[in-house]
Amino acid sequence: MSGLVLASQSSGRAAMLRAAGLAFETTAAHIDEEALTASLRAAGQTPRNIADALAEAKAVKIASRLSGVTVIGADSTLALDDGTMLTKPASPEEAADHLRRMAGSRHRLFSAAVAARDGAPVWRAIGEARLWMRPLSDAFIADYVARNWDGIRRTVGCYEIEGAGVQLFDRVEGDPWTIIGMPMLPLLAWLRATGHAPQ
Repeated sequence: MSGLVLASQSSGRAAMLRAAGLAFETTAAHIDEEALTASLRAAGQTPRNIADALAEAKAVKIASRLSGVTVIGADSTLALDDGTMLTKPASPEEAADHLRRMAGSRHRLFSAAVAARDGAPVWRAIGEARLWMRPLSDAFIADYVARNWDGIRRTVGCYEIEGAGVQLFDRVEGDPWTIIGMPMLPLLAWLRATGHAPQ
């Protein structure tokens, strides 16, 4: 086991760390994201805080069984301007519904990263991006979901902006790494400071 572990099954997050030249391993935390999200929402937590809590839960679960290893947990949440929070789609039909709800309007995406060691969090950061989705026809949505379901089923917002999802937008504010799923610049700064990345 290396000194750095990514507690995520996200290919996008792993690709970001690999592209940055980091040596790490990946392992799935297998937390019940739906139940934890529902509990946090019932307690009145904001989408921003929910992203942070989910990232922490993943990092802490893996770090509690890997002594002396630094574990990075990450998660993203999405909020419409009316405060409604959208989660990962459970079906192509739900993905199409989410896209219809976002089309022609702005939403906010929060991506959190939490580092944990020996079962306790030691660092965290949360990035925020604002995205304006262009108006979308029902025919475009149906075709987009059919072509991209295997990738978008694992994403809040039903898009991988590094791929075909870029065609959904008129405008974005925020760094691309936050949109893909992690606040990379603060994470890399912390990893350099702690010896996990080249100075």
